[in-house]
Amino acid sequence: MHISANKISLAVDDMGGTASPAVLLIMGLGMQLTHWPTTLVDMLLAAGYRVIRFDNRDIGLSTHFDHLGVPSLPKTLLRQRLGLKVRPPYTVEDMARDALGLLDALGIEQAHVVGVSMGGMIAQRLALLAPRRLLSLTSIMSSSGARGLPGPSPRVSLAMMRRPTSADLASVVEYSLSLFQIIGSPGLNDPEQVVRERIARNFQRSYHPAGTARQMVAILADTKRAGELHRIRVPTLVIHGKRDPLVPFACGVDTARRIPHAHLFAVAGMGHNLPQTLVPTVGGALRAHFEAAIPLGRGASATPSVAATA
Repeated sequence: MHISANKISLAVDDMGGTASPAVLLIMGLGMQLTHWPTTLVDMLLAAGYRVIRFDNRDIGLSTHFDHLGVPSLPKTLLRQRLGLKVRPPYTVEDMARDALGLLDALGIEQAHVVGVSMGGMIAQRLALLAPRRLLSLTSIMSSSGARGLPGPSPRVSLAMMRRPTSADLASVVEYSLSLFQIIGSPGLNDPEQVVRERIARNFQRSYHPAGTARQMVAILADTKRAGELHRIRVPTLVIHGKRDPLVPFACGVDTARRIPHAHLFAVAGMGHNLPQTLVPTVGGALRAHFEAAIPLGRGASATPSVAATA
């Protein structure tokens, strides 16, 4: 279904009882709501949660912003590295306001908010923007965006600079498969044929690389978030793979350090994806976090940050 939120249309998948505690899932750069593992969604539904997935703006079946043009990523990266101001077509905070507007439209007062990669950045912004709307925050394989953090490995950087040889299904499947294998979890990835079929289904649903480019510029322009994370007071879980070659593990450590009382859950063998073999681990951590979440300042006492390793 489509829902009007923050003056745009968002494609939304809303499952579970409306009286159940809500979990809002926010996907990453260029990824559609269908990239959330169905086994993870089913696990949360079985635990009694209402699960909401949606396409971020400019991706999937939500409103596209093609009228804003396609930014030059090399020029934007150069400006960002030189410390010059980056002017995005829209901001990560705009995307957080989309998520907030979605909660408003669905009549949800509070939700557990879970974001993956760029979705984690959006979730962080949402926690800063409207803290009382969050029952808890979970940031998965994401970053604070602080300067000086390690970036992608050279192999990943090279792979991400490449593009499909054409915009047809076969070319996009081959390109995406190669990239997912490079950034994924070594020895834990889903079978190649399963990944191929998933890429094909998502391509047929929507293929919009221009939106991915605009989202990337929004990420690069969000340079002040790291210095604001100390203001987050909602119960926070940071999940990060120890073998993430795109957003290195140090980024998760940094995020957890910056958010008061955040818990870091390190996952051995996990790269920058959510393969089926790791869904029980990640889903179990989410359920435990939701069940333990009591907003600080509303009857809970502060507890020190701890690290757990799977």
